[in-house]
Amino acid sequence: MSTVTKRTYSVPARAEVSANNQTIFDNLQKGLGFVPNLYAYFGKNETALGDYLTFQNRKSTLRAKEREVINLVTSQINGCRYCQSAHTALGKMNGFTDEQVLEIRTGQASFDRKIDALAKLTSSIVKNRGRASEESVESFFSEGYNEANLIDVVIVVGDKIISNYIHNLTQIEIDFPLAEEL
Repeated sequence: MSTVTKRTYSVPARAEVSANNQTIFDNLQKGLGFVPNLYAYFGKNETALGDYLTFQNRKSTLRAKEREVINLVTSQINGCRYCQSAHTALGKMNGFTDEQVLEIRTGQASFDRKIDALAKLTSSIVKNRGRASEESVESFFSEGYNEANLIDVVIVVGDKIISNYIHNLTQIEIDFPLAEEL
């Protein structure tokens, strides 16, 4: 009977990535005060870090607070502890309380009807692989969202699935305060 050794993944140091990625590392260091481990891991690929950050930072019809709702719900459903932790910190920076962040991660937000509709739609999209329930879609639109917003919801879900899957595969060390488990 053979045993399979579990592969370990490492976060590259600045000197171990391309010149282009070193520049991105420097910009992240200046902007955030550190290079998050998951971003650094993307740096092992010549273009992935820049591509991902461009995708993540694209202009959106959704406010930063709304994008955090999508990030929190998606990361919870996908079981990504890194992204749950990072977006708990970012959610609080965007004005959510600890209690609100925990509730959002469950796919609802009793404290705000519009945020609740967004959380429920996101949950339905992720759980049903894009085939959201008619009820969640209609609730989303009845709260004032439009089709451009719907497209942006799906784009943010896609963005978050990328980082969720990279972390779920690699289990890179979490360098944010660890989010409470649900």
